[in-house]
Amino acid sequence: MGTDTGKPIRIVIADDHALVREGTRQILEDHPGLEVVGEAEDGEEAVAMVSRLQPNVVLMDIAMPKLNGIEATRLIKQQSPATSVLILTAYDDDQYIFALLDAGAAGYLLKSVRGEELVQAVRAVAEGESVLSPAIAAKVIKHYTSAGQTAGQEGVEPLTDRESEVLAMAAKGLSNKMIARELSLSDRTVQVHLSNIFGKLGVASRTEAVITALQRGLLRLEELS
Repeated sequence: MGTDTGKPIRIVIADDHALVREGTRQILEDHPGLEVVGEAEDGEEAVAMVSRLQPNVVLMDIAMPKLNGIEATRLIKQQSPATSVLILTAYDDDQYIFALLDAGAAGYLLKSVRGEELVQAVRAVAEGESVLSPAIAAKVIKHYTSAGQTAGQEGVEPLTDRESEVLAMAAKGLSNKMIARELSLSDRTVQVHLSNIFGKLGVASRTEAVITALQRGLLRLEELS
């Protein structure tokens, strides 16, 4: 989870508009510790580029030629599970949100976002954190809690009480530092707990962990209110 100390966060930008790619690259590379290692103009190129370059983060648009962002995200997460996919799009339709989160996206931002917010989001997903606006997060919790009512837990290694506590706080949107402060733990200990949770649930990000836990009934809505 995350990047090695001192190494830049390596990013691939996938968008079919050259001007968007150029502007996004400029915003990101104006900040230390962020390095754009590739630009893809369609979904197929994005999948191939990620397989070759193994970046930490992919900034993914939805509407692209050859392969849309949903299918590209699904293939990337299958082939390169350690790479976090952050959606950057003009669309906020429920069908896209849920399809992309199901495909393994770690976060979902609209293109109206400010540059500084984008930079913070890239850093967050690189560390395994989720990036969802409050409105989208509320939709996600409601949707997957309903789905979780019929999902089973067969074959799932149980979470410890502390892991359940950490996951519930992550689901509420608390950062690693905030969770550490609330539980009187070190940041490193919180990271270890999250890594253990990811391993047990077979996921690579906080967003995936929360969705999977809701689907399997490991998190309940009352824990998140």
